[in-house]
Amino acid sequence: MQELMNGFSKLSKERKIELLKANIPAIKDKIDNIKQFWHEDEALQKRFDEFSENTISNYYLPFGIAPNFLINGETFNIPMVTEESSVVAAASKAAKFWVQRGGFKAKVHSVKKIGHVHFIYNGEKEGLIEFFKQNKQELIKSVSSLTANMEKRGGGIMGCELIDKRASLQNYFQIEILFNTCDAMGANFINSVLEEFARNFEMGFRISATYEPESEMEIIMSILSNYTPECLVTSKVSCPINDLGEVNGMDPQTFSRKFVRAVEIARIDRYRAVTHNKGILNGIDALVLATGNDFRAIEACAHAYASANGSYQSLSQAWIKDEKLYFTLTIPLSLGTVGGLTSLHPLARLSLDILGNPQAEKLMEITASLGLAQNFSAISSLVTHGIQKGHMKMHLLNILNQLGCSKNEVNQAKEYFFDKVVSYTAVSNFINSLRVSQ
Repeated sequence: MQELMNGFSKLSKERKIELLKANIPAIKDKIDNIKQFWHEDEALQKRFDEFSENTISNYYLPFGIAPNFLINGETFNIPMVTEESSVVAAASKAAKFWVQRGGFKAKVHSVKKIGHVHFIYNGEKEGLIEFFKQNKQELIKSVSSLTANMEKRGGGIMGCELIDKRASLQNYFQIEILFNTCDAMGANFINSVLEEFARNFEMGFRISATYEPESEMEIIMSILSNYTPECLVTSKVSCPINDLGEVNGMDPQTFSRKFVRAVEIARIDRYRAVTHNKGILNGIDALVLATGNDFRAIEACAHAYASANGSYQSLSQAWIKDEKLYFTLTIPLSLGTVGGLTSLHPLARLSLDILGNPQAEKLMEITASLGLAQNFSAISSLVTHGIQKGHMKMHLLNILNQLGCSKNEVNQAKEYFFDKVVSYTAVSNFINSLRVSQ
């Protein structure tokens, strides 16, 4: 068992690597690999180092573009950060398909975000309710030094409510506060306001006439929620069935019928729904990463929203009406275009430049449309030729790189597998046969 590496965070990057080298034999000959991903610009590398803790290198992911997205009559070329080439290819294919059929129509329903003061109180509920009712506006004013700048931009606190949660946990109450953070993600803003609000609430209540000295009041925590069901956006596409044309060799009537059935299956079967929604998030995560937003919060919220009706189900819906195919996605997306990594990371800043520097609501519309496009491509493949044909074609180059193929071998493999099933074994056998014959 190796010794504890005390004070690791205080060491220089070089010293961290030396200590790791001494404690982890497997990386002794990998030090050059670690250092080759350092940025040659020392100032930029310092910025990357400061994004996180205990950094020893940079972890690169491909930065690509999915072109030709027509959203609300405006064309976008969408930056995507993902290691899976089939994701970008699928998004691009769907964008090209729908640009000829009216494009995506997207609409933001609301941008409210939520935070809570969680506390325990074992006194009489009526006194607590009366204090909150009489002092709610004063409590909101008490955090005005924190909310003033956000209010100037049209945001701030949008609502405040005391919630009795004692049916779920003994003596448990919440103060739920709704926020509009405008173009910022707003996590730090919300948490700062909540903590100050909690202090003022507790202090004010303890000296009020309704507080019972023999009772117990304890603030447990003050924190935003990443579940933002009111920060909601819808994207949709629709088209007369006959205008779809053949899709992957399938006639439009058969395609539409199977497409709708596939989405309905994801509405009622959780095993399918999880993979279905993961496909939506393949696209969404790639754009969220590219713009420096929090993909972990987006994923957690999306999956919670998919369970809002009591069972986990598809985030998208599809139906046929009057010989027309309709396909929609409604999803909560808490995104920002100012502050945090959106300003500090040069590629996050570039991503927003590529998109025309959208405000947060437009970024929500773009992101939802990308998720819908990703879903359309995945289902289209599933109900026609299957998912593996396109996926493995895109994966071929990864396999060839793993096998250390030369340029000539790569070209021969691409030609050979043009109309054949791709698998690691098949590709490996083909490359070995080439090498034996040489």
